[in-house]
Amino acid sequence: QVLSDVFNAPVFTIDTANSACLGSAYRAIHGLIAERNVSLADVVKLAPEPRLAVTPTPGAEELYRPLLKRYAELEQKVIYNPASSC
Repeated sequence: QVLSDVFNAPVFTIDTANSACLGSAYRAIHGLIAERNVSLADVVKLAPEPRLAVTPTPGAEELYRPLLKRYAELEQKVIYNPASSC
């Protein structure tokens, strides 16, 4: 639920063991064939059917939007000036 609320997006799951590893494998395949202009959607067509797990809580976006902006600002500060972020 937290991921859905923070990113204001529905979260889907698949009924398989080690689904994170499976997702990583699909991304790796996509990377290997990237020069062929094959979309990620085409790579995962044979994946198990995703199931909607949760949707964003109404009103959560107003809470998390400023925090996401602040997080992005801090992330940029660390990326472009790591010595000053300590």
